[in-house]
Amino acid sequence: MRNVIDVLQERGFIESMTSEEMRSIAEKPQRVYCGFDPTSDSLHVGNMVAIMGLAWFQRCGHTPVVIVGGATGMIGDPSGKTSERQLLNPEAIELNLAGIKKNLETILSHPTVKPVFLNNFDWFKSFSFIDFLRDVGKHFRIGPMLAKDSVKNRMNSEEGMSFTEFSYQVLQGYDFLHLYEKYGVTMQLGGSDQWGNIIAGTELIKKVSGKSAHGLTFPLLTRSDGQKFGKSEKGAIWLSPEKLSPYEFYQYIFRTTDADVIKLMRLLTFMDMAEIKKYEAMMKQTDYLPNTAQKRLAEEITRIVHGEEGLSKALKVTEGAAPGANTELNADTLEALSKDMPCHSISISEIINAKLIDIIVKVGILPSKSEARRLIRNGGVYVNNAQVQDENFAIDQNLLIDGRLLLVAVGKKNKVLIRIA
Repeated sequence: MRNVIDVLQERGFIESMTSEEMRSIAEKPQRVYCGFDPTSDSLHVGNMVAIMGLAWFQRCGHTPVVIVGGATGMIGDPSGKTSERQLLNPEAIELNLAGIKKNLETILSHPTVKPVFLNNFDWFKSFSFIDFLRDVGKHFRIGPMLAKDSVKNRMNSEEGMSFTEFSYQVLQGYDFLHLYEKYGVTMQLGGSDQWGNIIAGTELIKKVSGKSAHGLTFPLLTRSDGQKFGKSEKGAIWLSPEKLSPYEFYQYIFRTTDADVIKLMRLLTFMDMAEIKKYEAMMKQTDYLPNTAQKRLAEEITRIVHGEEGLSKALKVTEGAAPGANTELNADTLEALSKDMPCHSISISEIINAKLIDIIVKVGILPSKSEARRLIRNGGVYVNNAQVQDENFAIDQNLLIDGRLLLVAVGKKNKVLIRIA
């Protein structure tokens, strides 16, 4: 197996390292950690660079140690934030911890190298405030703490920074020391906004033990236009299927622009670099079939996040959603589709034997019957993915899927799921 630092460097993961010595240290199995605070009950696509970084260490024979921040989550990391996070109660934190652990277990599944999951509340709960100030706080100097970007940016803002947030770097620094002493962890990973917190830990270890520990940061995941990748009109692109269906997740990745697709192949998949370079060259050719690379990317990332079963569901619904598709629609497919399209309820008496043009206007797909007739004549109207060519087409009982659902599409994108009340 190649040195993990070389692998990460080739794929564009590395933004900063505390020392080039990490390359030689990584020749032997290490314990490497990354922390995730439970600010929600699911991680999102923006977290995947850090998770994939851990996964590459894992694939190269190192043990990933994952910290879910039951303690630090009560404080809130100020890094990259313009205002103080809303503090969570213990019940919400427990719920969030369970959700993100499930995300991490799925992606970090490995036949031989098992990840270690720890909650930093387990070692912080025994600290008294006085003991923590005396035993840990004495090693930190105010000057370097104030010089960190996350602190300077907030100090210059209108809101300023609370002592609670200011203390976050001390807590994360102690996490690294505790993991170094109790679990033999020698490396910490994180996004570029975590550099200050990582340095706080390496310096604390040096002061307490006289030995060196190391840190590595990844670039934040952004699109070619500079915006954060992982946001949509509806909000974050969650990794949990309970918050975002595998179909919607797949569709978001599939809509990646040509300018971003190769970067995401490098950062968010395990695709071999030779294959990625093949797609990169293919996209420059005049006979390139649009979205070929996007389809491969979406399949790979969906498989990593949702497993083979989740990918199978996403592909099935994607195929079923295409007007004119031969896929046999069923209630499960339509219910999955319902999360990504308008839905209307109509009583059984209103729809059976009703003309399709009346239904199209009634549910608001089109504003007038004349426009509905015109589109039917032009071959642009579908019922359950079957093209309708008769202007007087009426809805029959046998068209209802599972006796309660009907999919009506006008054009490729304008779809409505009708539920029978």
